[in-house]
Amino acid sequence: MRSRLCLFGGTFDPVHLAHLSIAKEALRHFQLDRILFIPAGNPPHKNGGVSPYEDRFRMVQIACRADSRFEASRLEEGAQRSYTIDTVRRVRKQMAPEDTLFFLIGADAFDELETWKDWQDLIKLTDFIVVARPGREYRIPEGARVHRLDNLSLPVSSSEIRARLASGEATPELPAAVREFIEKRGLYGARSGHVSADKIRS
Repeated sequence: MRSRLCLFGGTFDPVHLAHLSIAKEALRHFQLDRILFIPAGNPPHKNGGVSPYEDRFRMVQIACRADSRFEASRLEEGAQRSYTIDTVRRVRKQMAPEDTLFFLIGADAFDELETWKDWQDLIKLTDFIVVARPGREYRIPEGARVHRLDNLSLPVSSSEIRARLASGEATPELPAAVREFIEKRGLYGARSGHVSADKIRS
């Protein structure tokens, strides 16, 4: 039986409900068998300031309990730079030729695809599921296989969530268990005792 596997990479700092919503929509629209959530170990487009890998991986692991087809992956663990092409090559080698590999990505990041390492090889190895806000257009490199996932609104960013965690505000965009982990670990300056309202909403 042919497999349809999707990779979903990012810093996930922290992972939030919009990530899970996007993944669920991708599952539904493209009949995916599994989605691997892959926290970047050392992302090339981030200049420091990323939370420790193990904390980010653990948050993703907790969030993936939302669906049995979600799986937290350590494919990019380590101090080396986390290049998508290296990850895709590793995964593709483990798949049968008839299997389909997808890569879930936001339109803003996809617009920068031609700046990525070995992007010409990347578009040969994977199909792209591109998530876009209503009316958002983006450049598609020649030869890239793109599946649009449109009309998804992402009203909050991880940076906004981090700021509200630091000030002790409610974060309804976080799964309750992820918020609890953040407070237990003291990530982003969060402290325990500020979650009662958003626990209810989550």
